[in-house]
Order: sequence, then structure tokens, then C-alpha cells
Amino acid sequence: MKEFEYPFDAEYLLSKKKRLKRELLAASEQFLEIKAAILGGSTTSDIKQLLELFLLHHGIKPTFFESEYNRFYEDAVFGNPELDELGPDLVFIHTSWRNIRRFPELTDSPEAVQEKLESEYQRFVSVWEALAEKYHCTIIQNNFDYPFYRLLGSKDAADIHGRVNFLTRLNLKFAEYAESHSAFLIHDLNYLSAQYGLDRWHDESAWYLYKYALAVQAIPCLANSVANIIKAVYGKNKKAFALDLDNTLWGGIVGDDGVENLSIGQETARSEAFTAFQSYLKEQQQLGILLNIDSKNEMCSALAGLGHPEGVLKQEDFIVIKANWLPKSQNLAEIAAALNIGVDSIVFVDDNPAEREIIRQSFPNVSVPDIGDEPEKFIRILDRSGYFECVGISTEDLNKQKLYQQNAKRADLLQSFTDYDEYLRSLHMTARIEGFIPLYMQRIAQLTNKSNQFNLTTKRYTQAEIEAAANDPNCVTLYGKLADKFGDNGVVSVVIGRRRGEALHLELWIMSCRVLKRDMEFAMMDALAAKCRAMGVKTVYGYYYPTAKNGMVRDFYQLQGFTKLSEDTEGNTVWQLDLEGYQNKNRFISVED
Repeated sequence: MKEFEYPFDAEYLLSKKKRLKRELLAASEQFLEIKAAILGGSTTSDIKQLLELFLLHHGIKPTFFESEYNRFYEDAVFGNPELDELGPDLVFIHTSWRNIRRFPELTDSPEAVQEKLESEYQRFVSVWEALAEKYHCTIIQNNFDYPFYRLLGSKDAADIHGRVNFLTRLNLKFAEYAESHSAFLIHDLNYLSAQYGLDRWHDESAWYLYKYALAVQAIPCLANSVANIIKAVYGKNKKAFALDLDNTLWGGIVGDDGVENLSIGQETARSEAFTAFQSYLKEQQQLGILLNIDSKNEMCSALAGLGHPEGVLKQEDFIVIKANWLPKSQNLAEIAAALNIGVDSIVFVDDNPAEREIIRQSFPNVSVPDIGDEPEKFIRILDRSGYFECVGISTEDLNKQKLYQQNAKRADLLQSFTDYDEYLRSLHMTARIEGFIPLYMQRIAQLTNKSNQFNLTTKRYTQAEIEAAANDPNCVTLYGKLADKFGDNGVVSVVIGRRRGEALHLELWIMSCRVLKRDMEFAMMDALAAKCRAMGVKTVYGYYYPTAKNGMVRDFYQLQGFTKLSEDTEGNTVWQLDLEGYQNKNRFISVED
């Protein structure tokens, strides 16, 4: 819904909460359901309601536990029966500077200040460790905003007795903890409050009357920020840009004005703004975001514009370039097909409001930010929208541009073969398939949350849950890496099963669509069968739960030799495989020992 796209109207969201919730629930039949707890150091009722709206907008339906006022420590450390009953997948700890028990006094010695700092830090560590030990869940923790006054003025930031100095040091300790705990994420309240403006962020009346730690009008901003982290945890981030060219990546119309007259470079304020925007997009590639072009242009003109000597982005920075006179909606669908992702994973960026509206009407689930026609504002709008919120960076993210370019080479090679088996042999594929290891935990968790088409059970896992499965003696875990003569695809498949006696029940089987129809699914099945037999498992049960996106794997178990046991009215199926006499099916991949 457009109401939840940045810049949103906070007053409207606050006043229309109930109506918007009804509309969001009616707009979709399929939500990812999660159990979330909000442990607050201040009043959180409106925060919960707005957070729910933003999560529903992202396709996530939460069931909440909300602590009573300022009971975050007690509920975490001493326990709470209602929280235990929920068994949260995720906990958001909403604290602020007002939850610091002891700030430094001007008469404190350096040792006394350090003792207070360590005491405050350890109090929060005890909260995080209690939650992690009991629930094995993802924890999102606010760092600290700054107070609305400074006793020492600017020196408050430099002197160890200053509150600004104290909170800054505490924030750094929180960050260090996050670096060493993958299931612990920082919600940057410090930056968010500065972005919003401290004078507007703090409302002393709201604190004294209702114990709100921030102004009521700022709550939608906070809820949107937290929701961006949660949707990233559950694989709801966008994956690619579809970018217009004229007056979006550069100023002017390349076909009319000529390359030499385009506004790009450092000559004017306007050209500098376009250059900065191109640099911003180039930086997105480091996160694995795929850049593509959807432009009404002649291809030769588009490529000439990308060859501008002052341009930051070049032809090789883009995976798919659609420069023609076809409807942009058609081009967008073809870009998604070429990338093997859903159109709802794409952010469409175009300065033309008419083109933006056509895409909205054609694809309601595509994100279409209103970037306007002022290039100096493009970065701010995309950044605040949080389409690509980062909760971890894997090796595959860093190499994604290369991976897709390699896939293009594989597609080109395929065109030269009339026999598909011969094509597969020509790739000289090798795989490593083994149980989960720490090196790949982050990527495995990421893959479980990103894979939609090849996901048989639709189950999602946080990294904490992946680590728990790896350490559970009753779980069978496998990851698969695939390489060929063009390069390494990285971790592309994950299987999790739970043993009950002599049977294994498959809870998860996913695979990256980049490696479909290359025998990797058969190589994984062969490895699974071998591991099961070694454990004394005689029967494997598989489950398929249909979604709008995973129809391609409806008959997956049948291809693997399973027998269908049942199917309900909603299309959910149960399958069984007797491992006695199982014959390996992989023909084209050499699996390393």
C-alpha cells in the first residue's frame, strides 16, 4: 500500500490504524506468521500497533507479547509465563536513554565512570543472554538516543562525565556485542533520532503524562525502521533495481540531446547530483543488489549514455538492459524472468510519475518510490525506504554480480547445444554436500529466508534456529555448494530433517533457482539417503505446502521416487520414501568426499 511507502504521513497512520489494519489483512490471503515479543523500557502500545501495520505491509503477520511498562529486564531475566507460552521467534527490546540507571557525576573518578559503564552494559547482557538461552530467538535491541539537553554543552561529547560521551561509549559496546553474536541485531535508535531531529523526537509532555520515550508523531518512523529489520530477517528484502535512464541516471534525454550534452559529472550542481546517485547505486552492488535498466530508448542510445566518460555506472554494471519502446511493465516482467525472481522483489525507479503509476497498476506488489524529479533527493528517498536493510553480508552477496554474469555465460553456452545432457556434462560440475558448519551458517539462514519458488514447506529459519538444528542430534542437516567451469555458485541448497525412531521427517528443502535442472536436487537426495542409512533411518517422509510461488516443486517428491500418502483440500501433500534399495539419481555432478 502506498500509505506505507516513504515519505509516509505519520498523522494519517496514527489516526487510521484500525482501518488500515483491516485493509492490509483483506489485501492478502497469505502472510508469513511470526511470534514477536516487545519488551519495553517505556510505553509501547502504539509502537506495537504501528509495527504490526508495517509488518503486514511487508507480508508478515505477527502475534505479539507486550511487556508491562518498564518490565523488560524482569520479563527477560526472571521469566514471564505469557512470554513462555508465546515462545517468541523474535524479541524487540525498546529501551532508550531514560532506562540508564546511573549516569556519571562530575565528581566521579575515571574508575567510577568506567564501573558505571560496565554495570549498565552487563545489565543488558544479562537480558540478551537470558532470552537467547531460553528462546534461541533473534534479538533486536535499540541502542541509545541522546537526551534533549547537555549539561556540559559541546563538552558533553568529549568529557567522560558527559551523558553524550557515556551513551556513545555504551553504544559502541552494544555494537561490539552484535559483531560477535549473529542472532543479535542493533536497531540504531541513535541515528534514527538524529535523522528525525532531537527537538522533535523528544516530547517531555508525552513522557511525563504517558511515559512515551519519544514523541507520538515519531512512532511511525520508529515502527517502520524496526519493521525493515524484521522483514530483512525473514527474507522480505528486495533483490534488484529496475532503473530508468533519462532524467533518472543522468540529466537530459540521450536520444535527443546527445551523449555530450547529458548532465553528469562535476560541472554543475545538477550533474553532480546525478553522479552521486549513480555512485549510491554502485555501492548497492556490494550488498548483492542487482542493477537493471528499464528504459524507453534505442539500445544504441542507452549504451552510448552508459559509456559517458563522467558516468559512474557502465554497461557491465547491469545484469539485464531493456532499452526499447515496449511498455515498461512488459520489460519489468521480462527482467524478473531473466533474473529468476518475482517482480515483487524489484524496486522500480523512474522520474516519470505516469510510468510509476502504470507499474503500480500492473504490479501492485512492486515497490515504486515517488522519487520526484529532483536528483538531489533520490538517495534520501531510497535510503529511508529500507528496501535493502542489511542484517548480514554473506560471501554470496559480495559475489552476486559475478554469479549472475556467470549464469549469463551458462545460458549462452546452452544455446549451442541440442542435447541437454551433453550441455550438463560440458559444465564439469562439482559439489560439496555435508552437514551445517559455522562458516556457512549465515548464508544457510539467508537462503532459507530468500528462497520462495523452490521451498517445499515454506518454513523460515533465523540463524539462531539454524545453529540449534546443527547442534541437535535428532536433526539431519545438509548444505550443498555447486561449482562448474564458469565459477562457484556458493551454497545453493539446504535440507533439514528431524529423526523420530527409524523415520526422518523433512522440515525444509530449498534450493536456489540459479541452479535449477542441473541435477543438484538429485545429488542432495543421494547424500540425504546415504546419511539416513548411516543413522539407521529406514523411511523418509516429505511434506509439500503450496503457496502462490512454489508451484514448480509440487511434484518434486514424485521425481525423487517418493509415494504420495495423502493430499488435503488445500493441496498439502505427504510423501513417503522407503530407503531400502534406493538407487542414486545424480548423473552429472562429481560430489567431493
